[in-house]
Amino acid sequence: MLQQQFVNALSLGCVYALFALGFTLVFGVLGVINLAHGAVFMLGAYAALSVINNFALPLWAAIVVACVVAGVVGVIIDVLVLKPLRRRNAPHLIPMIATIGVGIIINNGIQGIFGASNLRFPHGTVPETALEIAGLHVTVIELGIIFVSFALMAVLMFVMHRTQFGRALRAIAESPRAASLLGINVERLFLVTSFTASALGGIAGVLIGLYSNALFPLMGQPMLHKGIAVIILGGMGDIRGAMIGGLFLGFAEVLSVAYIGSTMRDAVAFGLLFLILLIRPQGLFGKVVQRKA
Repeated sequence: MLQQQFVNALSLGCVYALFALGFTLVFGVLGVINLAHGAVFMLGAYAALSVINNFALPLWAAIVVACVVAGVVGVIIDVLVLKPLRRRNAPHLIPMIATIGVGIIINNGIQGIFGASNLRFPHGTVPETALEIAGLHVTVIELGIIFVSFALMAVLMFVMHRTQFGRALRAIAESPRAASLLGINVERLFLVTSFTASALGGIAGVLIGLYSNALFPLMGQPMLHKGIAVIILGGMGDIRGAMIGGLFLGFAEVLSVAYIGSTMRDAVAFGLLFLILLIRPQGLFGKVVQRKA
């Protein structure tokens, strides 16, 4: 049924978009592709699972804990890894390599604590009842993912374009040195950005753990690959692009599984992405950057 496939594609696309929102925020402001974001995403899911199992907290409280834990880890990564590299004016490739190492450390640490086997949230964490809307089968977690994804995108868009804080972030994205000369506390906003982006990753980790019903130490790696594809498709650093790119990838995967076959899922999705980038290399909402000789 085409309408049901549409719902499935929308929820999967919002999963990808939710992950990519934090990913693209870091790139847009700090100018860094944080390849530890997948590990932070996974850490948020495990933090929520731990407090639910050990303290019997409700899901909303576990999501708050996941936000805080992931956000604090994001700040630690910025202070210990990215900030020293910024001070040394390290080339863009160096922070990417450094965050790969950080991601491996986090993954191995979680594997050492929880083991490599799949874990699941306790039965009943999310109501398993499904809603029937105009003949469509929609679960509570699917509705939650769709609502949270669009709500977070709307909030981020409002903050970035309608508040003094957002204008300061956009000034830093254009030129940190010029923003500093204007009296903006650049390093403080870098920390705020790192916390916010990682907190978004923590939310994504919890919702995706509930959606897939499986947590494992390397769950962030496939999401990291999809997240990179999404932000490239949408336009590096653009919040709208992260949302639309995630939806595109979700629709491409679901429809290819439904009408072509599951073995061609990634081939079709990434093939379409490749064709779009051939036509518009800067992505859907990206800007053309000219390299000066």
